[in-house]
Amino acid sequence: MFCYQCEQTAKGTGCDKLGVCGKTPDTAALQDLLIHVLKGLSEVALAAREAGIVDREADVFTVRATFSTLTNVNFDPARFPGLIARAVELRERLKAALAAKGLKPAFSPVADFAPAEDLAGLVRQGEQHGVREDADPDPDIQSLKQTVIYGLKGVAAYLDHAQILGREDAEAYAGVHKLLAATLRADLGLGDWVGLALECGTLNLKAMELLDAANTGTYGHPVPTETPLGHKKGKAILVSGHDLRDLEEILKQTEGTGVFVYTHGEMLPCHGYPGLKKYKHFHGHYGTAWQNQQKEFAAFPGAILMTTNCIQKPTSYLPNIFTTGLVGWPGAAHVKSPDFGPVIARALELPGFAEDEDKGSVTVGFARNAVMGVAGTVIDAVKAGKIRHFFLVAGCDGAKPGRNYYTEFVEKVPADCVVLTLACGKFRFFDKKLGDIGGIPRLLDVGQCNDAYSAIQIATALAGAFQCGVNDLPLSLVLSWYEQKAVAILLSLLALGIKNIRLGPSLPAFLTPNVLNFLVENYDIKPISTPDADLKAILG
Repeated sequence: MFCYQCEQTAKGTGCDKLGVCGKTPDTAALQDLLIHVLKGLSEVALAAREAGIVDREADVFTVRATFSTLTNVNFDPARFPGLIARAVELRERLKAALAAKGLKPAFSPVADFAPAEDLAGLVRQGEQHGVREDADPDPDIQSLKQTVIYGLKGVAAYLDHAQILGREDAEAYAGVHKLLAATLRADLGLGDWVGLALECGTLNLKAMELLDAANTGTYGHPVPTETPLGHKKGKAILVSGHDLRDLEEILKQTEGTGVFVYTHGEMLPCHGYPGLKKYKHFHGHYGTAWQNQQKEFAAFPGAILMTTNCIQKPTSYLPNIFTTGLVGWPGAAHVKSPDFGPVIARALELPGFAEDEDKGSVTVGFARNAVMGVAGTVIDAVKAGKIRHFFLVAGCDGAKPGRNYYTEFVEKVPADCVVLTLACGKFRFFDKKLGDIGGIPRLLDVGQCNDAYSAIQIATALAGAFQCGVNDLPLSLVLSWYEQKAVAILLSLLALGIKNIRLGPSLPAFLTPNVLNFLVENYDIKPISTPDADLKAILG
């Protein structure tokens, strides 16, 4: 195997024996094979679209299958043969539709790929179509190809979340097919691939916009909400991941059962949605970020539901953890939404919390509507010199050393500055009491990783108010990354022309020196250094 799609990849170069995330060589090979087959499906789907043939099932499937290969989603090798077979079925169905119109376009050999009939054969085929085996002769083009593929995995996550809530866009699906199919081409130069990487960023903006509309259209715009970090005496269910619909179903199905529902990880911002916070047994938040789950889940006295990515190898709590949707782990019980009866039954079997415990609280819900609702106050505070600077300290958390930088950075941000945050990187400092500036909290939780869209809208609105460009605002982006949604968001920021981003704790292993130099020269991307040095460089 060889995988370098996440920040924690072994030795900073690539996992070649076992994934740091827990991915086995067999699972890695099957994921590589699935992406290989999806490229062929996308090539055919693109040709079909040009002929006026649109297959929504193929569109939705491509997104879901791509998302299933994102880091910490599906570790169960038994789930991949069905996905590979379905990709081929849909590909052949599109070919038949083209033939019915008298069309027989010329396709690459990948579009005719025939998968093996057994798991061992599929694994062998996957080993022949991994990152190294499918590498472009030009390392810089290969770097950008992989950047596009990893960005697409993030895009697919957001499109899937939006689709579950009924928001779709045919052009967004077409964009996924276009970019996946492009990775089969050998006639594109370095400049073309830079353009495609930025196109992936623009596509991700559309995906995040769709998801924002889906979330707010279904559950209302988030409002500032104080969220307990302690627990209530009684039975308990913990919901982790990112999927709001699954959380809603759990809340509906546990009403009147005496079971309290808690969020974990990136589900924390759900407490700010009016359509979710209305449930009286939706109590609070338990634990911190995904990489701490083995310790935290082992201590949780109830059932646990993983709704999207972020799962780690379950330990003693394996009988208590359930997966749903695209999430998979060998041996973990898998339930199909919206039937969460087995999860609730297990929660009722387990002891739950023996007594109430108060561990303080944090405030969530500072998405764009909440922040722009006090925009006049914010703008006046900036003009009066009360707010000197804004910092967006956001992104993924992880276990690799170096991430304490973000805790120290936020602690050292001067008292006349405001910190906006989103995604699970916030758990390095989410419970810090930074006070306020004239009633404006100095720490504003904007939401999940996909709520980068909200942060972008806030920045754009402030730029409009000050009649300047976003790059001219007193705003600095200090980002952490771990998996492919962070790659997609970074590409979105670059597509918007946003510069001076500080990125850490390490730079992506899939970026060659030449590609990295391009980003430095054109976007002034720089690695984080030390909190003191970076704050001095930013604030002077």
